[in-house]
Amino acid sequence: MHEMSIAMSIIEAVVEKASQENSRKVSEIELQVGKASGILTESLTFCFSAAAKNTIVDGARLEIRETESLGTCEDCGNSFPVEGFFAACPSCGSYKTDLVSGRELLIKSITLE
Repeated sequence: MHEMSIAMSIIEAVVEKASQENSRKVSEIELQVGKASGILTESLTFCFSAAAKNTIVDGARLEIRETESLGTCEDCGNSFPVEGFFAACPSCGSYKTDLVSGRELLIKSITLE
């Protein structure tokens, strides 16, 4: 379950930022997770709660916003939503698709107290 290591990395980054800001408590973290990132958001939420125990992040609200995956056809340049890694362009039928978004994992905001 790689979501535990991801949760621990998020907490580490948030704790470091809170320390830089002289904050003693984190009340909310907003993440942006791409649907093609391979991250199971339910598992990440569970792992986050477990990993946050006894840290300044313990009890923080975790808001996860999933972003759609978008691809661009290398043959015709058409951009379109994709469901998987092997997607046919709806304009020309080519499978030469470059996945341009949907793999991201970003900490969008942190609410400190």
